[in-house]
Amino acid sequence: MLNNNEYLDKLYQSDKSIIIYKNNNGFDVYTDFSKKIIVDKKNIKKFLNIQCKEESSSIDGLNCYIGFFGYKLLCDNIGIKLPKQKTTNFYSGLFYKPKTKISIGKKIIIQSTKTNFRNIKTNTKKYSKLNKNFNLNLTLQQYSKLFDDFSKNIKQGKTYQIKIAQTYSKKGNINAIDLFLKLMQINESPESFLIRDKGYSIISCSPETLLLKKGDLIKTKPIAGTLRKTKKINHNKALAFFRRNEKETKEHNMIVDMERNDLSKICKTGSVKIDKLKTVEEYRDLFHYVTTIKGVLKNKITNHDIISSLMPGGSVIGCPKISTIQLLNQKEKSDRNIYTGSFGIIHSNGDMRFNIMIRTLLNFKNAIELSVASGVILGSTAKKEYNENYIKAKSLLDLFN
Repeated sequence: MLNNNEYLDKLYQSDKSIIIYKNNNGFDVYTDFSKKIIVDKKNIKKFLNIQCKEESSSIDGLNCYIGFFGYKLLCDNIGIKLPKQKTTNFYSGLFYKPKTKISIGKKIIIQSTKTNFRNIKTNTKKYSKLNKNFNLNLTLQQYSKLFDDFSKNIKQGKTYQIKIAQTYSKKGNINAIDLFLKLMQINESPESFLIRDKGYSIISCSPETLLLKKGDLIKTKPIAGTLRKTKKINHNKALAFFRRNEKETKEHNMIVDMERNDLSKICKTGSVKIDKLKTVEEYRDLFHYVTTIKGVLKNKITNHDIISSLMPGGSVIGCPKISTIQLLNQKEKSDRNIYTGSFGIIHSNGDMRFNIMIRTLLNFKNAIELSVASGVILGSTAKKEYNENYIKAKSLLDLFN
């Protein structure tokens, strides 16, 4: 019989569907899925409020669904219709119910309701070596035109801040496990995850927790502020930069106020408070400016109420959220797909954890794509924001030889 390490290695080398999700102590790996549910605007409410509450396992850690909502679905869910855009027709949302969970920390712990779960066939598929050459959907000139258009919208009072998305793309198929393990060596992030399924793969080093719900307590952790990392800039210098930079401070304050407002819709009056104000998180290529906000949920608030209030996450849209989404959707010619959607886990007791899908690469129909975005506010410049997008994409682009 395979030991735990041998089983995990063989699972990685198989063609089985698996999900890997970063936790505080290591990673959780989910596989042997008994259900795979496509979530769309017709069933999202029932899925969140009824289906996810069903317990079907004697192992508590398996009473959950894990998966993602795409950006379009999150817009549909709050009544925002998107114009016709170029699309790959990827899943609107997809969630899996696992029968096996492997917790990887100081040791490997396996929980499973599947008989003979260690019996796995090795995948012999070979992957081509992929180079670094990606196509970018917006040139600096095209980006600058959008930037100028949105700057006019800001001056007219239609929005205060707006995030322009850019997409890097190329043809090819990735070895998702190999790339994800490589990514975790160079840029492990608190909301990192992988999905490998038949027909597609997603790998992510997302840094942003959109919601963490335990009982009636809920937190959100908006990121607003990016500084390129250099040998001369350490954590303290990054913090000093953000604090004295008027543009970064203004942008951060707007997003924090917006997220506090989103929480206030579902939380008890007076319970929404700043938990950690304006801290700096350090990653391989950049520093981020982060605030953590918490609240206590009102009585009878459902999971659908929570998702509808907080998603799509405002830090990757702009402010105010609804009118800014509408402006973005009018100008962006291609759909955002999974980008600025949310990946996470829903437990049968109602607890949830979701990220924002940024720093996330999708491989579908022999196409690889990665989207990033930076904010337009008064005082920002097109060239600076355009270059900031590259910094955000770099850790994923560097995976390719």
